[in-house]
Amino acid sequence: MTSYAARMGAALTALAAALVLSSCTDQAATATHDGHTDHQHGAESTAAPDAGHNSDDISFATMMIPHHEQAVELSALAPDRTTDPELLALAAAISHAQQPEIDTMKGFLTHWGVEPATGADGHDGHGMAMQGMVDDATMARLESLRGAEFDTLWLESMISHHQGAVEMAKAEIANGENADAIALAHAIVGAQEAEIGQMKQMLSGG
Repeated sequence: MTSYAARMGAALTALAAALVLSSCTDQAATATHDGHTDHQHGAESTAAPDAGHNSDDISFATMMIPHHEQAVELSALAPDRTTDPELLALAAAISHAQQPEIDTMKGFLTHWGVEPATGADGHDGHGMAMQGMVDDATMARLESLRGAEFDTLWLESMISHHQGAVEMAKAEIANGENADAIALAHAIVGAQEAEIGQMKQMLSGG
């Protein structure tokens, strides 16, 4: 399991590289258009353009991937540590929903010419923070707990984690450009706000 600090460093490195690449690409495109340095014509110049995106889209995908990966890790802790059927079902649902979203966001980055981070987890980048991440100490505690104590800490941790994802997704909705990324952000907000409500009810014994 990748540590919090290692994830943060990897995600920040990947994001910095992605934003530099995006900036260089934008500058090159401007030079081509304004300076008339493009010598491609005809069929070569009619290749389908890359889907429109901006640096906020890159930040969203780069930071949300490791955020989702930690949610999958948290979900994987549940089967060996709780017998609560609702929590087990929720953990499975979170994992089954978020792993495909991870794959989708990696596809976005690949399509945009950005190398997805590996083993990444991060906190900050171009106006978007990886909010709600569970720190190493809490992860270690979760690994050591069983039964009701595990259930309580897991729910508290996942609520905070989901709230962070919702804030990140709302930032993408407000500032992003890519229609597919914005649609995914809307889906994340809808699904995770519903799960936050469910988990709060579970914590209160409802």
